[in-house]
Amino acid sequence: MIQDRCAYDLVVKGDVVMPNEILYDAAVAIKDGKIKRILRGNESLSASKTIDAGGCYILPGAIDAHVHCYSSTEEGFETASRSAAAGGVTTIIEMPYDATGMICTEELFLEKAERLKGESIVDVALLATIFKEGGLDEIPILARAGACGFKVSMFNTDSFRFPRIDDGQLMEAFSVIAETGSPVGVHAENDEIIRRYIAKYGGHGLKDPRSHCWSRPKAAESTAAVTALELAYHTGVKLHLYHSTFPRVFELVQYYRSQGVKVTAETCTHYLTLCEDDMLTLGAKAKINPPLRSREDVEELWKLISKGYVDMITSDHAPWTIERKRNPDIFQNASGTPGVENLLPLMFSEGVMKGKITLLDLIRLLSERPAATFGLDYCKGAIAAGMDADLVVLDPRESYVLDERSLHSSAGWSPYHGRSVQGKIVYTFVRGKMVYDGQVIGQPGDGRFVRAKHH
Repeated sequence: MIQDRCAYDLVVKGDVVMPNEILYDAAVAIKDGKIKRILRGNESLSASKTIDAGGCYILPGAIDAHVHCYSSTEEGFETASRSAAAGGVTTIIEMPYDATGMICTEELFLEKAERLKGESIVDVALLATIFKEGGLDEIPILARAGACGFKVSMFNTDSFRFPRIDDGQLMEAFSVIAETGSPVGVHAENDEIIRRYIAKYGGHGLKDPRSHCWSRPKAAESTAAVTALELAYHTGVKLHLYHSTFPRVFELVQYYRSQGVKVTAETCTHYLTLCEDDMLTLGAKAKINPPLRSREDVEELWKLISKGYVDMITSDHAPWTIERKRNPDIFQNASGTPGVENLLPLMFSEGVMKGKITLLDLIRLLSERPAATFGLDYCKGAIAAGMDADLVVLDPRESYVLDERSLHSSAGWSPYHGRSVQGKIVYTFVRGKMVYDGQVIGQPGDGRFVRAKHH
């Protein structure tokens, strides 16, 4: 029997969003989990399965570069990845700060990589971190084990799980990390300024939830960012600034880039859709570190995004159960919000549909730049021949009201509850396998560990 050599496993038809252009009425042909061809017009193809998504966009799967699957023990890879699949996120970059401790040795790293293979529905890349003191000889070993980067904090969130790394240890670590070619990402908030301002505003925690924002002033963020940027300037490390909240940080990044520093910076969904006054209605549901800023900051961030100053948008998914958000004193609640399921839909709705950014901006921010920054661009981040067939089909004509009860995270709540969203995810594919079709149909174990390749 003669085999049809062109037969594909799957063909998805629609408006294909490529890195530099949108191909209308095109098709993506997939074989063995990879994209084989992108076809224009009505070429006839033999495929085991064809999906006609005419009028829908076919986007590269989103890469959420900031996800905490294990900060809350209720979540884990299975629940977080279920949320990701429903939200069009085909790869999550997982933080190294787990409730059980930090991922800072090869043994702990490999154990976590093994665990995700049995539990995750989408693909996962893993960050590692460093010891509070010493232990820098683990860095090259972790890089060889496939870590996509290192994450450190300049603020002491939790001495056991999420400690502050002092500037001396940072400088030494940056020098060692630079030799591996891996990036180092920083939670940039100045510990001493915040300690003092928490002491100053701590007594207001029962009266006004915004006192959380006032206890973490902008200067605490930008001074920490400058310290990290200076250390990167002197060590040559690739630096990434996590969850940057206001324009000045991105302006500083541009300046240091002009000085030859290799630096990227992200902002998050919540800094583009919420402001500090929303804490008056949301309370601890909007308690995040760094905090929400002013409405003017939100508007200015969108302008900087359209100018190309912002490298990526992430969710900083922190799926605390509602019990951790119920204390009447704002300072006694956990910080962070669930968001991996809302990243792509909200950024499409608020950004693209409202004319603040283009569709090409969107895929740069949610797919291309995260892949390039964290060493995944050899297989992830774009619709192109030879890449993993990570695709999202999104219908821009559909709209809905976001209902927290329909979300998949163990958190069970969302700060975006009740918001109107324009554009609906119809299908999500991970390496050519459909994991979402209006329901999550992917299974634990469908996801793989994605090793980073840094040059």
